[in-house]
Amino acid sequence: MADVTREIAIPRPPSVVWRQFGTEEALRRWLAPTLTIDLEEGGEYRMLGADGATWISGVVLELVPECRLVLSWLEEDAGWAHPGRLVIELRATDDGTAVSLTHDGFAGIGTATWRRTRDAYARGLAEHQVLEQLADAVSIVA
Repeated sequence: MADVTREIAIPRPPSVVWRQFGTEEALRRWLAPTLTIDLEEGGEYRMLGADGATWISGVVLELVPECRLVLSWLEEDAGWAHPGRLVIELRATDDGTAVSLTHDGFAGIGTATWRRTRDAYARGLAEHQVLEQLADAVSIVA
């Protein structure tokens, strides 16, 4: 499998969870405190990765309120010829919202070591607890 996916259940409706996606300030609370983003389709963004050393940049590919945020995802200075993607999807459930976060496109980044990169992202998603940070942010402002 070339994708890295994690999912979390948040006991709030998608409308409440989406508040953490609606502004640059809200996204900074849980995604990256260094984030700068033009929050519209085609808008550019840049942030320091969770490892504290890698700068990530790209564009907003898709923004569907209460449903989906898709960003192109390029590690600066890592030799990637093409970006991967970060896809965050919200799905209403009987108990609230299922939120999935997927990094995909590793096979197309243009490096022979893409499998190691994918594996590092799998470890990083577990280690950096990004979705848990989202759940915490939702519970604080909800």
